[in-house]
Amino acid sequence: MQVVKDYISANPLLCFFIISCIYMIGDLVGTATKAWVPSVFVIAVLFLIGYWTFLPTEIIETSGLSMTLIGVLAPYLLVVHMGTTISLRELGKQWKTIVTCLAGLVGMCLLAWILVLTGVVDKAMVVAGLPPLTGGIVATKIMTEAALAKGLTAAALFATVMMVIQGFAGYPITAVCLKKEGARLVKEYRSGNAKAVAAAGKLDEANGKIATAAPEGKKLIPSVPAKFFGTAFALTKLSLVALGAYFLGTITIPGINMKISGMVWALVLGIVFTELGFLEKNLLQKCGCFNFIVFALMMLVFNGLRTASPTDIAAMIVPMLLVIVTGVIGMAITSILVGKALKISPYMAFATALTALYGFPSNLILTTEASKALAETPEENQYLMDSMLPQMIVGGFTTVTISSVLIAGVFANWL
Repeated sequence: MQVVKDYISANPLLCFFIISCIYMIGDLVGTATKAWVPSVFVIAVLFLIGYWTFLPTEIIETSGLSMTLIGVLAPYLLVVHMGTTISLRELGKQWKTIVTCLAGLVGMCLLAWILVLTGVVDKAMVVAGLPPLTGGIVATKIMTEAALAKGLTAAALFATVMMVIQGFAGYPITAVCLKKEGARLVKEYRSGNAKAVAAAGKLDEANGKIATAAPEGKKLIPSVPAKFFGTAFALTKLSLVALGAYFLGTITIPGINMKISGMVWALVLGIVFTELGFLEKNLLQKCGCFNFIVFALMMLVFNGLRTASPTDIAAMIVPMLLVIVTGVIGMAITSILVGKALKISPYMAFATALTALYGFPSNLILTTEASKALAETPEENQYLMDSMLPQMIVGGFTTVTISSVLIAGVFANWL
């Protein structure tokens, strides 16, 4: 088998072809199963099997996807881009959903911390695993790097495995919640007591943003004419903002005597400079680089599996299940209680908080499937989508796009 590994290592194009095939298979399975079998899970399993058999551990870096690209450039550019996708106007309209989701994340972290206080699960594992559980790939990247910087290789692996597995807990529970909420809404609709809801609008399936009919306000910095806009122009502006975030991440904040992660600054600056008009909305999408940047960043996560043995993975199953189960119970308690206070149904409150475990496009898929299963007419289907989809999309932004990055920035200092 070593001969095969050596042959693969000697050919960068072959390395890139193999990792592209693995990624493609994961995407195909995820699409075919409507995300019930997450693509990241399939990709992770294929990488593990490959590493344990015929794949060289350095296959990703040999393919040309250097650690500089996947560990620095891709994450910073992607997080700044995430800031350009956030509509502060839409978030303002859904403030109750935001408060409910934040309460769910707080409940998740607080109850899971009992595992540390009781000594059931090692503190490093819980600290490394919670941010990926509250979000996605960027939070995972922050925690794996922070853990590795302190020599906590097991905690770094735990963060990666947590991201791969978390969707299995989120999908079925969310599906049940949405069907319960949908059944309530359908009954309300058929009885003639349905409240008018704003149309969900046209959904941009590239990033899960609901397009609103309201025009964008005037920006301080006007947009450049379309003829001057191009890939190099977009990347120049993105990298300039990312550079500012990187430098801010190196500064120790007086008073609290700690640094705020550059990833947190990247998200904040992305939002600020989009509101000012310096960055266009959905910038990586517009310049055609989004999918490749995501592909490169995902390779950083799977690269973390290269030293994982079957024994390592087996040893993490029990603590991982404990963190997930405890965290989800904590999320359920706080999101439902806060939702009740804000007059949000318990099913919808819990469902929006659960978006932390998968994000977009799974929140769209689950909502669409629940609506189709319950509706008997196109009008009923539209009513269900208009009632549930905006909350689920905003829930994903609140948890995965915004909060998980902030939580990871804080937790990275606790390792």
